[in-house]
Amino acid sequence: MNPPPKPPRILPIVGWREMVDLPELGLSRIPAKIDTGARTSSLHGQVIEEFLRGGEKYVRFAVDWDGERHECEAVHVDIRGVTSSNGETQRRYVIKTPLMIGDVRFRAEISLADRSDMKFPMLVGRSSLRRRFVVDSGYSWLQSAGMEAVKGYRP
Repeated sequence: MNPPPKPPRILPIVGWREMVDLPELGLSRIPAKIDTGARTSSLHGQVIEEFLRGGEKYVRFAVDWDGERHECEAVHVDIRGVTSSNGETQRRYVIKTPLMIGDVRFRAEISLADRSDMKFPMLVGRSSLRRRFVVDSGYSWLQSAGMEAVKGYRP
């Protein structure tokens, strides 16, 4: 006889845009587009240098948004070919760092990309969302403290 099935896990719901935090990078309230069409999350970052610390590869990069420059350092996981929304494959640095959406904190792989032409400095892809969130694309700011949830798609 099979054991009874487990009840489904209730996952928090995110809207198509949320404010997110990257606490180990000292970045908070980053406007992010939630994009299930993208596999990898990406952050608007300009690589300054690679270096070794304690035998581990690190990358120093600058994140510009809201008229401010933030210099950050993170463990450099890889350099990968990532296909952008326009179909071009670009070589990008990939870092791994904690990401917070609402009260949920987890380690995420994030590629550093030039997103200066994009409306949002960060994009959260499906590999970060999987088994953690359900997306309701009809709303915004569902997990963003201090923001009123907005119904509808208004870029």
